Amino acid sequence: MRTKSVGKKKINVVTLGCSKNVYDSEVLMGQLEANGKKVVHEEKGDVVVINTCGFIDNAKEESINTILEYVDLKNQGVVEKVFVTGCLSERYKPDLEREIPDVDQYFGTRDLPILLKHLGADYKHELVGERLTTTPKHYAYLKISEGCDRPCSFCAIPLMRGGHISTPIEKLVTEAQKLAKKGVKELILIAQDLTFYGLDIYKKRALGELLQELIKVEGIEWIRLHYAFPSGFPEDVLDIIRTEPKICNYIDIPLQHINTELLKAMKRGTTFEKTNALLDKFREKVPDMAIRTTLIVGFPGETEERFEELKQWVRDQRFDRLGCFTYSHEENTTAFVLEDDILDEVKQKRVEEVMEIQQQISWEKNQEKVGKVFKCIFDRKEGDYFVGRTEYDSPDVDNTVLVPTKDVYISIGEFANVKITSAEDYDLIGELV
Repeated sequence: MRTKSVGKKKINVVTLGCSKNVYDSEVLMGQLEANGKKVVHEEKGDVVVINTCGFIDNAKEESINTILEYVDLKNQGVVEKVFVTGCLSERYKPDLEREIPDVDQYFGTRDLPILLKHLGADYKHELVGERLTTTPKHYAYLKISEGCDRPCSFCAIPLMRGGHISTPIEKLVTEAQKLAKKGVKELILIAQDLTFYGLDIYKKRALGELLQELIKVEGIEWIRLHYAFPSGFPEDVLDIIRTEPKICNYIDIPLQHINTELLKAMKRGTTFEKTNALLDKFREKVPDMAIRTTLIVGFPGETEERFEELKQWVRDQRFDRLGCFTYSHEENTTAFVLEDDILDEVKQKRVEEVMEIQQQISWEKNQEKVGKVFKCIFDRKEGDYFVGRTEYDSPDVDNTVLVPTKDVYISIGEFANVKITSAEDYDLIGELV
């Protein structure tokens, strides 16, 4: 028996997937609040909006399980309506409508005005930069563009997000100013491809110009760059990272592989030699920069020999941060015509081998930090520790700095100088100085 709603309906937004989805959910919530709606994030609500991910198999499975969970709650009368939006819905809408018909409506990644209508709200164009952030109050994501024009053969993102569209600099500065007034100190710039920024609206790569404007925003102390692309990297950005104290000495640049033949099959527009030359330039221009990358193992044609080449390259490059994923054979991508010729257990074993190498590198690099002092921002208190990060670490994916709570107090969201007293594989332990 369906429950009767009392008073104003509460809309619960559930976010799955990457930081781009987090941002989109925050924009949706900001619009709903501006329309006088009561909105929560991943709490109990009368109406549920699930912002899904459809990137790889694991993400799709999580999204489907979440949809089924809320449909079950709807059938029990616990929630009244279930709406689904985001990447999975964009990519598989007809299939989802057929397989899970109890969802009230499915929406794509660019259907925000239509979704709002179904929620009894109007899309307010004047809300530039207004959103309800779901991250801790001291940091926020700033999405500088949508979609992607890159032809990577393994990637379904253009199918779900469409072509690249840059957000004008003045709008991003306005958004940054509004975030700063709310207490945000760290901006994490995100996009499918940061390095493509500006080509569509300014007819040139304009990431450097955007950074020069964002550093003028009062209250913002750290600006961090996520998801750069190795081909056509704008080198003026390196000079800005080196000379501007607000720009973190950090870059996230997913390189995916190093074998030239596999890079060609992946349609990455680069080679072994070009990739290494770019990394050399990074380290030459910004010697203190932490480089984060992600790799794909098990791509069709990754022989044992090619995998050994990848492992040796990881040993040689000694990345500061590294993530590794198994190849997911995605329909409608150009790699889908290739034979997915590597067993899942082999793919998983390769991930483990790469991460074992990286774990040792991370431990060694962390030992070098013992005795040194770092400016850290503190995200939370957890058990007997205050948990913070250096400028070389992004939230949720990188290393942490732990300061014992005994005899000290640190305000969450504040900066403090920490002397490192010991180090583990992925954590630094320190004391305030």
